[in-house]
Amino acid sequence: MRTFYAKSNPKETIQEHTDELLRNYDILKANYPDIKIDWYLLRYVCLLHDFGKMNDLFQAKLFSGKKKLENEIPHGYLSLAFIDLERLEELGYSKNDIKVVFQAIAYHHERKFHGKTKDIEAGFKMLKEAAANFDYTKWEQPIEPADELETEFFAVGELTFENDYDNFKKYVLLKGLLNRIDYAASAGVPVEWENKFLERDLAAWKDEKEILEWNPLQKFMYAHQNENVVVVAQTGMGKTEAGLLWIGDAKGFFTLPLKTAINSIYERVKTEISTENTTEKVGLLHSDIFSRYLLDEEEHDIDEYMTRTKQLSLPLTICTLDQIFDIVYRYPGFEHKLATLSYSKVILDEVQMYSPDLLAYVVIGLKYIQDFGGKFAILTATLPGIVTHYMKQENLEFTMPEKPFITDVFRHSIRVLHREIDIQDILEHSFGKRVLVICNTVQKAKEIFTAIRNAGINTHLFHSQFIRGDRRQKEEAIFSDGELEADFTGVWVATQVVEASLDIDFDLLFTELSDINGLFQRMGRCYRKRENPAENNIFVYDGGEKWCSGVGYVVDKDIFKFSKEAISGLDGKLLECEKMRLIDEVYSYEKLAGTMYNEELENNIKYLKDMCAYELDKQKARELFRNIQSVSVIPRKIFEENNMLMEKYQNAFGKLERQKLWEEIKDLQVDVPAYWYDKSESDTFKLSEYKRLNIMECLYDKEIGVTRKEREKETQFF
Repeated sequence: MRTFYAKSNPKETIQEHTDELLRNYDILKANYPDIKIDWYLLRYVCLLHDFGKMNDLFQAKLFSGKKKLENEIPHGYLSLAFIDLERLEELGYSKNDIKVVFQAIAYHHERKFHGKTKDIEAGFKMLKEAAANFDYTKWEQPIEPADELETEFFAVGELTFENDYDNFKKYVLLKGLLNRIDYAASAGVPVEWENKFLERDLAAWKDEKEILEWNPLQKFMYAHQNENVVVVAQTGMGKTEAGLLWIGDAKGFFTLPLKTAINSIYERVKTEISTENTTEKVGLLHSDIFSRYLLDEEEHDIDEYMTRTKQLSLPLTICTLDQIFDIVYRYPGFEHKLATLSYSKVILDEVQMYSPDLLAYVVIGLKYIQDFGGKFAILTATLPGIVTHYMKQENLEFTMPEKPFITDVFRHSIRVLHREIDIQDILEHSFGKRVLVICNTVQKAKEIFTAIRNAGINTHLFHSQFIRGDRRQKEEAIFSDGELEADFTGVWVATQVVEASLDIDFDLLFTELSDINGLFQRMGRCYRKRENPAENNIFVYDGGEKWCSGVGYVVDKDIFKFSKEAISGLDGKLLECEKMRLIDEVYSYEKLAGTMYNEELENNIKYLKDMCAYELDKQKARELFRNIQSVSVIPRKIFEENNMLMEKYQNAFGKLERQKLWEEIKDLQVDVPAYWYDKSESDTFKLSEYKRLNIMECLYDKEIGVTRKEREKETQFF
């Protein structure tokens, strides 16, 4: 008998690797037995998927240091030689079922192959001697490799069952779960960690806080654990706990729009609710997770914790929308995500923050989750009526309470001013107060900040155009100054980065009007946990005869106009029920039907529905999803001050050391509008074979952020 290897680093035989797959298959089936998968076929493809690796070219390649050899046929195609067609037919599987098996095995890795049937069949013949020397006890019914490819069941280049949705679903589940199991086996982590903690830990947290009973929102979510739900609840109603109660002891994903808010909820779950063995319970999934994990994990645990998170194996994952909803593009390799969502519960928080293109992804993504057997909950402070219109149009089924979960608590007294934001108003009210000023663009925020600071007021600025390390310090500072018990007095000037889910509570808010949804989110940062302001605590500037900054660029003109009309008569006390009424008025489908906003939303939904599966590759799909219009750069001054760090990275050995140094380098980067970068002097620095740094000529100040040397009008919103 010969030894055939599946991997070279570390060395692992095909039999050993397959044993790991079968072990993870058992873990998945034990934890989630109700997945809508044919368990026999899943075990079957786990068993056979790598048998094609016993071919001589693959075995030679493993220890050659080369990624690919000339004339090599992807091993998934060669594994088709071992499918026992007669056995599957005897078991009663249909032609389409068997086609799914062929495709799941052939395409379990997304390898481009331009050969023909005869090339695959030549590979089959070369497997015969190897197979005769292949001994694997768990292959209970070994067969000799086939001489010919069963073209009735598989044709080179045939990808999916695009015109047969039922078989497409079978394919996605079979290939997706095979991928999950295979990735877990290769990474050396369990494919799933059991969730038997969340309800228990929530009950313990409730007792510790001496809460006698869950509130009506939380009771509603718990009572509807097995349904899709759409719930509107005001700030401060305990939405996080309500969402976790709805997930219960199922597998869950909790999505929010901003990384700051995600980090905050992750921290709450780890430090307040599930405080023991958290690396086996909850994970954080966004573009900066390594830097966040570095804050509280032992060195030897970080790599494995990152792997568990990225493998989607943890019971609860808190993440950004793009991490899971990019399934809407159905790019090659998306199947493992959708297969996971088929037995998961997904919460979407603060959906009003999403632009029309992202709302289209939400609607279609929820459609896939429902079709494949998963559950969803929209849990939000405000809900544009146009969203539920399109959800119903796509036949999404969900339960809504008879009315939103709101109280008659009086938190906000509003004054609408029909002019541009006024520095003198802010100066007049800022003495001895904690004041928050929110502008629509970075440029406007810089102008306001400079004017207030020049007047001698204790003033700070927070927006997206700081290098990452400075921005993190700004986040920590505004959290600290925004605490109800904080001693801080002065002014924070910010942009939309403070709108969603930040637990800050200022005395006064001065804000430009953006849209009514954004306005009410901004108001949630003032008197967040207090009641009955003695005087006006919200001052809204609608621009008067002019537009507010950013309108037409980052704020839709029609929605701005409707919002301006809706708030024009407001003066004084503003209750939550009135906020909900105004949201319904401005964001109803009937109101927005003829606008560019609706046209963009509708066109994006149509595009996603009309596009073919596997039309785009993964990279292009992610670029489209993120609507990338910015470039990560290091300001020249910052780069020159940190030359030693670049050298340390280039000379570093070991994966963990390099990862840590890379995080330090990322702390020097800032995202700037792409048109800035295109019009500025810049160059690139080769950090490694795969990493290039963009170095940009610009001014940088720790208090102001990035300023172009050749200043032009900025329209950056965040």
